[in-house]
Amino acid sequence: MVLSQKETTYLQDLKKEEQDCIEKYTRYASLAKDQKLKDLFNEIGAAEKTHLDTINCILNGNIPDMSTSSKGSQTASSPAPSPQVNTALNEDKKNDQYLCNDTLATEKYVSSVYNTGIFEFKDARIRDILNHIQKEEQEHGKKIYDYMAANGLYA
Repeated sequence: MVLSQKETTYLQDLKKEEQDCIEKYTRYASLAKDQKLKDLFNEIGAAEKTHLDTINCILNGNIPDMSTSSKGSQTASSPAPSPQVNTALNEDKKNDQYLCNDTLATEKYVSSVYNTGIFEFKDARIRDILNHIQKEEQEHGKKIYDYMAANGLYA
């Protein structure tokens, strides 16, 4: 498989986005106060690592086998707990709310970058892979939103 210069540059940009996501989720997992949020950030960070591996595989001239990739897009998320009634946020909740707001904005952005990328590649297999990753990025955003809604953090 031969990539054009534009495709290569786009993949390098995606690689940087995934590296930034991994760093952010790793750092935020250590900063989160709620253990469920720590676990969520660790889960999403692991999926971002899979995305990075996929992008690196394509950059190395290979088409990865997506049947062994993260199955996040094929599993239904568990129902979110009922939102808490108390709207007053303590400092720990404010901290976690900030982390969630930032990661949700990141997922929105990264999903849009993948959306654009889908249209930049001539190889349908690569477009399918990028579409698969984009769907997973959207699911990450939904998981963060669900956590926020369940914990009275989405305003």
